[in-house]
This record gives sequence, C-alpha cells and structure tokens, in this order.
Amino acid sequence: MPEPHRAPAAAQAPSRLRSALSAVALLLACLLLPLGAVASWAAHGLTDTGRYVRAMAPLSADPDVRLAVADALGDGVLRETAHELDGTSLRGAVAPFVHDAARSFTRTETFRAAWDAGNRTVHDAVVRALRDDGAHGAPVTVDPAPVIARVKQQLTEDHVPFARRIPVTHTRIALLPAEEADRLRTGYQVLETAALWLPLAAAVLAVAGIALAGCRRRAVTALGLGTALGGALLVVAVAVGRRLTLADLPDPLHRPAAGAVYDALTATLRTVSWLLCALGLAVALAAWLTGRYGPRRAARRAARASAAPAADPAPRPMRGRV
Repeated sequence: MPEPHRAPAAAQAPSRLRSALSAVALLLACLLLPLGAVASWAAHGLTDTGRYVRAMAPLSADPDVRLAVADALGDGVLRETAHELDGTSLRGAVAPFVHDAARSFTRTETFRAAWDAGNRTVHDAVVRALRDDGAHGAPVTVDPAPVIARVKQQLTEDHVPFARRIPVTHTRIALLPAEEADRLRTGYQVLETAALWLPLAAAVLAVAGIALAGCRRRAVTALGLGTALGGALLVVAVAVGRRLTLADLPDPLHRPAAGAVYDALTATLRTVSWLLCALGLAVALAAWLTGRYGPRRAARRAARASAAPAADPAPRPMRGRV
C-alpha cells in the first residue's frame, strides 16, 4: 500500500526544486537589472563628452550656477590682486566692484561659450586619464589656454576694450591628484565590466526563471513586478544620493548650484528608472489580464463552435423505377 503514495511524493520533489530555482533566478534578475542600469549610466553615460557637455549647457543660464561661478571668479581675481591691494584703502572698495563685474559676465554669451568649452576640456581630460592605463601614478591636468583663447576671441568680436591684450599662456592645472586618479581609474574599469555583464546576466536569469517555472504566466507577472520594484528603488536611491551629496558640501550657499549639477548628471538615470517601473508594470498587467481573461475567451469561442448547427446532409438522389 505505501508504494502508490511514494510515487506522487517523488514526482513533487522535482517540481518543488524547479519552482525554487525559478524563484531564485527571477529574484537575481530583478536585482541585477537596476544595478546594470547604474553601471551602464556611469561607464557610458557619464564618460561621453558630447552628452556631458549637452547636459551641462543649460546650467549656464541657471541663476544658482551663475552665482556660484561669479563668486568663484570674483574670489580668484581678488586673490590674484591681493599682493597689489594689501595695505591700501582700495581693497574694500574693489571687492564689490569685482563681484558685480563677475556676475555681469555670467549673463553674457561669452560666458556660455566659455562654460561649454571649459566643460568639454575638463571632461575630455578626465576621461582620457581614466581610459589610459599608462597614466598610473600621474595626476590629471588640463591646459586652460584653448578656453582662454576662445573667450578672448569672443570678447574681441564684441569690441570689449583691452580684450586683445588678454594673455593666452599654456600651463597645466591639476584637476585630480595621482592617488585619486588611480582609484577612479580602477573604479571605471570595474564599471565597464559590470555594464557589459550585469544586463546580460539579468536577461539569462530571467529567461531561465521563466523556463523553469511551473506556471510561466505567473513567472512573467512576478518578473514584471520585480522589475517595477527595482526601478522604484533606483528612483529612491537617486533621491537619497542627492540628499547625501548636498549634505556633505562645506558651503551651504552653493548647494542649490550643486543640486542643479547633480540633477543634470542623473537625468538619464532617473529616466531609465521610471522606464523600468513603467515597463515592469505593463508586463505584469499584460500577463495578469491574459491569465484572467484568456481562458474565458477561449471557452466562449469553444462554446460558440459547439452550439453552431450541424450542416444538413445532402439529399440522396431519387432512383426511378424501371
């Protein structure tokens, strides 16, 4: 008598194992998908100089960014002229004039051109250093001469007095020290590898989880809901990262400008996050509707087919008597 009961138990064991493997595969796929999106954004989105310059270009008209740049320019000019103004009564009178001139400069087309050129030069230098394995132990530097030359040309075309006398000297300004550049280079290499393999692994695990599932429609529904949840968590992570980044800034006056830069850099990542939410919910809803209404429609079609009147048999021909 016990043998008939052993057979169903033995048949259920592989089914439970397949269901467990399917659940694990789908869970890992839902976890790796947002991580792959972050890696792709960091390794490819942030390192594209043209895309970076286009993202930064609108910030030249942002009031907070212009104020932060004007303060930095004004402070730089005052530092350069400090040795000439020390001990004189002009220092207190010159400072407001310098800051006002810097704020006026940030409202001109020349500033916008210098903003784009400076962002392109700095970003290109950093990306080349990250991708150059032979630059180990060397700091990241940039030559501001091309930017100064472009500003000088724009000011000359605008007939600004003494614009032709602006000196254009080639020098190297350190952007990142050697230790920090080496750490960023290692992190960039890791992100490049992750950007390639994480989305591929997520796709393979998703297909495997659906193939192993006892009910594939439920597996697709679970995958869609998990993808939507991963996208929502990514949206929350971007918002938390913004809050933490701004909280670490030493100067609270320039936090709005830093927030504008952060929003511009993470715009693509936020878009991808919302797309994951929308795509996941759409897939889950389609799978649920198919499972709920698909069998009913099939049953109705079968009922209509069975209720259709059968065709009348063809009449037999009458045979005449001989």
